[in-house]
Amino acid sequence: MTDLLSGLNPQQRDAVTVDGSPALVLAGPGSGKTRVLTHRVAWLIQAQEVVPHRIMAVTFTNKAAREMRHRIEELLGGRLRGLEIGTFHAICARILRREADFIPLGPDYVIYDTPDQLSLVKQALADLNMDDKRFPPTRMHNMISRAKNELIEPELYRSESYFAEAAGRVYERYMELLVANNAADFDDLLMRTALLLAENAAVRERYQRRYDHVLVDEFQDTNMAQYSLLRDLGSGHRNVFCVGDPDQSIYGWRGADYRNVQRFEENFTGAETILLEQNYRSTQVILDVAMAVIDKAPGRKKKKLFTDREGGPNVTLYESYDERDEAQFVVETIAGLVATAEANPGDCAVMYRTNAQSRALEDAFLRAGLPYKLVGAIRFYQRREIKDLIAYLRVVYNPNDSVSLNRIINVPTRGIGQKTLGNLKIWAEKRSGTLWEALDALARGEDSPFTGRALNALRGFAQMVRGWREVARELSVPEVLDLVIDETGFHDALDDGTEEGAERWENVVELRNVAAEYEGLNLETFLEEVALVSDVDNLPDDADAPTLLTLHSAKGLEFPLVFIVGLEEGLLPHQRSFDEPDGIDEERRLLYVGMTRAQDRLFLLYAFRRTVWGDNAISLPSRFLDDIPEELLSGNVPLRSERTTPAWADYKRAITWESDAAPPQKAAQTTTYRPGQRVSHAKFGEGVVIESRVTAGEEEVSVAFEESGLKRLIASMAPMQILD
Repeated sequence: MTDLLSGLNPQQRDAVTVDGSPALVLAGPGSGKTRVLTHRVAWLIQAQEVVPHRIMAVTFTNKAAREMRHRIEELLGGRLRGLEIGTFHAICARILRREADFIPLGPDYVIYDTPDQLSLVKQALADLNMDDKRFPPTRMHNMISRAKNELIEPELYRSESYFAEAAGRVYERYMELLVANNAADFDDLLMRTALLLAENAAVRERYQRRYDHVLVDEFQDTNMAQYSLLRDLGSGHRNVFCVGDPDQSIYGWRGADYRNVQRFEENFTGAETILLEQNYRSTQVILDVAMAVIDKAPGRKKKKLFTDREGGPNVTLYESYDERDEAQFVVETIAGLVATAEANPGDCAVMYRTNAQSRALEDAFLRAGLPYKLVGAIRFYQRREIKDLIAYLRVVYNPNDSVSLNRIINVPTRGIGQKTLGNLKIWAEKRSGTLWEALDALARGEDSPFTGRALNALRGFAQMVRGWREVARELSVPEVLDLVIDETGFHDALDDGTEEGAERWENVVELRNVAAEYEGLNLETFLEEVALVSDVDNLPDDADAPTLLTLHSAKGLEFPLVFIVGLEEGLLPHQRSFDEPDGIDEERRLLYVGMTRAQDRLFLLYAFRRTVWGDNAISLPSRFLDDIPEELLSGNVPLRSERTTPAWADYKRAITWESDAAPPQKAAQTTTYRPGQRVSHAKFGEGVVIESRVTAGEEEVSVAFEESGLKRLIASMAPMQILD
């Protein structure tokens, strides 16, 4: 018993040994919650002599369950037979098989994965004669899943709109199809078990007797169905032990409800609440900055995080000029710290709100020839929607690119299935021509073996491509891309109302930002440079390299150095949160999670301008930055609360790192313009030089014009007057 408690701080000991009541352990980041949970199970078995098979411990991932079992067995020095440790879904699946007599499924039911579920939703739409373009299957499935997480069965589903009414009909048919197939989806496992325990007293009492103790990890991430399960399993003996942190509840879009903490205190009156406030990860300065942000969240139970690691360097706040400057600052700062042996590359993490933000960062690492690791996402140019659009542009440039043509001929779906495509290839071979030549012949009205819908679909696609090719030479790269997106209906096909669909569309917007940088250049140049980036993209993931990841992916991780980029209104907090109940509060918690991943150094970055759909617009710093005491920050600009309307001085301040950090130019590479200079151009007006460099004997100047935005100019071809 002494071994189980040794090394625990007083708060941790109180949690491990709590007796006689329900317990709610509110564990701050880095406070050792997993240690408390595993020691609690070991304490019950060793000190309280609870038989292992009378204990249920619930986690959110199979990996966490395996890790918990391993740690408990190490503490007790042997294997534990009968100890029920697993995810909510796994435990519920076992309960439903045992209690199959009480549900409309046999004990040998199968569990459908996401593709199976979507296939069944499509079948339900077809059975109801509903158009899957008007009612996208993914969106329908998302609405059904949300209803199940709230324990709303089809007959209780209430519609607030025509679309919701349609979802209700699909939901009802979908459930009928699941039962007909003797199948359950992931949400069924939770909903059916929760409803069974709530409605069947005999079954509920049997499981209350079976499990004397119920423990739950990451309690703040439970949804209504999971909370209902916990309440009914523990309402008899009340030996319920929950560990979590409402301040780290960041999965509301997946159904998690941080208010379950409040419900726990209401349903389990007299529950003992224990705060784990000692942090073993971060410096006190980092904790103070994080607490300054989270303390502004309404209705939270306050915790005061402290650590033995007093002091520490101030958090760096940096205003970049734009996303390229932001990414360059990150890369050069990491390179500088590595060069001076202050950090290893793998010590560093760069975090952002959306996957699309990785593009500028990836480009900066690639330009510098430095490896990086991307977590939780496919590298930008390898993402499906990006590869699809680049394939479209390749077909516009070279329609005989059969690989690209095959990729996009039915993307988005336009009625050209595999059978039609196969027949097209056979006809092309008979004509002794390419696939495009066959399509072009159809567009010109040549006789063919195709009729009806197949002919119309093939001819329509070919005419669309011909139209793009006819105007491509007169249009800029972003204009060609806009034309493709508009005429294919790419946006509507991609953004189906789900979180995933919205993120995929954000990736497309980021590709549009890349295309905007090629204004005045031809499609060939754009495709060539994108291809080169894609080729260099295949860097080893096991290298000692900085990690790039979203803030959501950072949960549970820690790094010596953390950069959080894009701290601007519309990014963090995200635009989608502005009109959602509790949306801003969840964004605040997300930033708090990111900040508390940092052990030694924390960098917070925002851009003065950021490109959105090709428009280099002025950004507003995140409202969350105003909550941080200035004495805890070191940086190049004051906070927004102390700023007036952005002035040209902001440009100069934003690019000081360019002149400070850039290597000295060789004598043979003298430039006329230098960063920070005010200049005037006959067409674009007045602006400030951001960067000037000599490439292939020509001076290239990047200038931020007050009216025209950022432009890259060849000095010999676009002379400017130096104003200061």
